[in-house]
Amino acid sequence: MALPSGLRAQTAMASSAALIRGAGLSGDVAFVLADLRTGQVLESRGANKAMPPASALKTITSLYALETLGSQFRFGTHVIATGPIVGGIIQGDLILAGGGDPTLSTDDLAAMAQQLAAKGVRGVTGRYLTWSGALPYTREIADDQPIYAGYNPALSGLMLNYNRVHFQWKRAGNGWALSMDARGKTAQPPAYTAKAAIVDRAKPLFTYSDRGGIEQWTVASKALGRGGSRWLPVRDPAAYTGDVFQTLARAQGVPLPQAQSISRMPGGDVLVTQASDALSPLLRAMMKYSTNLTAEAVGLTASARQGAGGSLAASGKAMANWLSARTGTRSARFTDHSGLRADAKIAPGDMVTALRVLGAPMGLRVLMKPFKLRDASGKPMKTQPFAVDAKTGTLDFVSTLAGYMTAPDGTELVFAIFTADLAQRRRTLGQERPPGQRDWVRRSKILQSQLLQRWAAVYGA
Repeated sequence: MALPSGLRAQTAMASSAALIRGAGLSGDVAFVLADLRTGQVLESRGANKAMPPASALKTITSLYALETLGSQFRFGTHVIATGPIVGGIIQGDLILAGGGDPTLSTDDLAAMAQQLAAKGVRGVTGRYLTWSGALPYTREIADDQPIYAGYNPALSGLMLNYNRVHFQWKRAGNGWALSMDARGKTAQPPAYTAKAAIVDRAKPLFTYSDRGGIEQWTVASKALGRGGSRWLPVRDPAAYTGDVFQTLARAQGVPLPQAQSISRMPGGDVLVTQASDALSPLLRAMMKYSTNLTAEAVGLTASARQGAGGSLAASGKAMANWLSARTGTRSARFTDHSGLRADAKIAPGDMVTALRVLGAPMGLRVLMKPFKLRDASGKPMKTQPFAVDAKTGTLDFVSTLAGYMTAPDGTELVFAIFTADLAQRRRTLGQERPPGQRDWVRRSKILQSQLLQRWAAVYGA
C-alpha cells in the first residue's frame, strides 16, 4: 500500500535533519536506518554514539536468552521433601525452591498447594524452608527510581506477582481501612510480610523501612483521596513468597511452620513442580508490557548458564561481551537487562546490527509489539499505511525506539532511534514528575513517528 499523496509529499520534502530541528528537543538525537536484507545503511546520525537504550535493551536481552537458553526453556518452581511421607507427614523438611520464574503468580502457588494436598501431605516433622539461590539477590534494579515504583522491585530466585504486593485503602468512618495482599485471579491471601500506615502529611508520598522481617510502608494522607489501590515493590521476595505459600497450604489442610530462608539447597524428592510458559511466549509478553522483572530474570538466567553473572552488573557485562563476540559491536556497556538503569549504553548502529544479524534469523520481529504511529499532536494515528514492529523505551528525558518496518512497497527495513537529554535528567534526578519531562518525551515520540513516515516515503515508495 502506498502512502497517501499528501503525506508522501510532506515527509519526502522534509529531511530527517529538518524534522529533528522542528522537534526542538534538547540533548542528543541519533539514529540508523538500514536495509534488512543487505545491511546497507540508508540514513544515519550519530550512528556510533553510545546512548541509553532504556527498555529497547529488552530486544538484546531477548536475543541473549533465546540463543543461550533456547525458545522452549521454562522456569520451574518446586516443592521438595527431604524425607519420606509417612501417614501424611513429611519426615523431614519441606522446601519451596525457586528457579527464577519471573511470572510465578499467587494462583500458581495455590495450584501447587492443592497438588501437595492431593498427594496426601498433611504436615512436616521438620522445617519449612525457602530457597532463592537460583538468581543473585538484588534489592532493586535501579537506585534512581521512586521508592514506591512497582516496576523496580527486588530480584531473587524466588519471586511472586512480579515482586509486588497489592496495597488498598478505603475510607472507614473517620479513618481508613487498609489491606496488603498478594491477590491473584482466583486467590487473594493477605501478605503478612508487608504493612502500611497512614501518616498525616502531604509529602513524601511514601516512606519505606524493613524492620524485624516486615516491610513497612507509610503513606501521606493528603494524597489518598476517598480510596484506591496500587502495587508496591517487594524487597524481600523469598519471605513474601514463602509467607503466601504457607497461607495457601494451610487453606488446603497442610499446616506449615514459619518459613526460614536457606542459602544452600539440600537434596530431596520433588513433590510438586510449577513450570512457566516457554521462553518465546514469555518474551512476547515481556515485550508487550515491557516487564522489567522478566527481562532481568531471563538475562540473569542466561548469564548463569554461561557461568557468568554473579550480580546484576556482572550479568549485564556478560551480555555485552556476548553481543560483542557475536556481532563485533564495541559500544555496548550494559549494567542490567531491562534498560531501567540509565548508565546502560549502546550506539544505534550497534543496535541495528544486532537486530539485523541476530534478530532476523531468530524471528525477533514476531515477538515485538506492533508500533502505532503518532500524529503531529502526539495522538495515535487512525490509519497506518505500513507496518512497524518495535520496542519502545522511556526514562525521564530518554526516549528510544528500535525494530523493524515494512515499507509500502514491501521493502524490509531495520532501525534504531535514540533521544536523550542526560544533563537535564541529572539535574532533575529524584523528582517524581520533573518539569518538562512529559512534553519532552511527547515531542520525541512525535519525532520518531515522523522519521518513520519519511523513511517509508523515501525508501519504500
